Amino acid sequence: MYISDKDDLFYSKLDDAVRLAYTWQKPYFLPFLSERKQALAESYLRSIGFENYCFFGGYDNSERKMLALCSDDTTPAFPVSAVEFRYRNCDKLTHRDFLGALMSLGIERETVGDILVGDGRTVVFVKSDLYDYIVSQISKIGNTGVKLSNADLSKLPEGRGTEEISLIVSSLRLDNVVASITGLSREKTKSFILSGNVSCGFIQSTNISRLLSVGDTLVIRGKGKYILQAVQGQTKKGRLKIVLIYFR
Repeated sequence: MYISDKDDLFYSKLDDAVRLAYTWQKPYFLPFLSERKQALAESYLRSIGFENYCFFGGYDNSERKMLALCSDDTTPAFPVSAVEFRYRNCDKLTHRDFLGALMSLGIERETVGDILVGDGRTVVFVKSDLYDYIVSQISKIGNTGVKLSNADLSKLPEGRGTEEISLIVSSLRLDNVVASITGLSREKTKSFILSGNVSCGFIQSTNISRLLSVGDTLVIRGKGKYILQAVQGQTKKGRLKIVLIYFR
């Protein structure tokens, strides 16, 4: 596993959070974490034998999540709120538009969770203490007028969405799967992986012969995120038919 100085700092924050959860005898929350940071946190907390933690981003299957560390097995109430933006369907706003508007208010990225963009409606998950500030400060995203309210979570926008991709590979080795996705030659794929451009389970992997399993997540620099959904048997030549979920 590749560990940077920033990772070491993150581990120090986790140590402090565990200590404070025990000291205060109540849940301690870390702000929204990327999927990589979630994987690092889970691995580290298991390594130190700390079990009373959970992640939540405001809805099922969220990508960015807050982390709660508890002194016991209490189920914590996460301080996550959802802001709904309404606008005309013909106004095509993007994830970057919403994030830019929030950052212009001096809001830090780690206090913002997923941004689910739809036609005429976008839902943004934020730390609860920012909800009133955001609602009071934003009336436009760029030049587009928007109306803000508490989001209806019963039907969320699709966000960036996914699509299913079918490939045929010689094996489930990391280099074979990455080569099929990227279209690179075998040698270029090897160099690409060894240069740290591929993550498995959101942790950088340079093991080109690593065998993937159904459910594994791949993040490939320049190509995005994929989940190995299924292996659907073999061709007549013994090659594997695989199905990937690609996150647009």
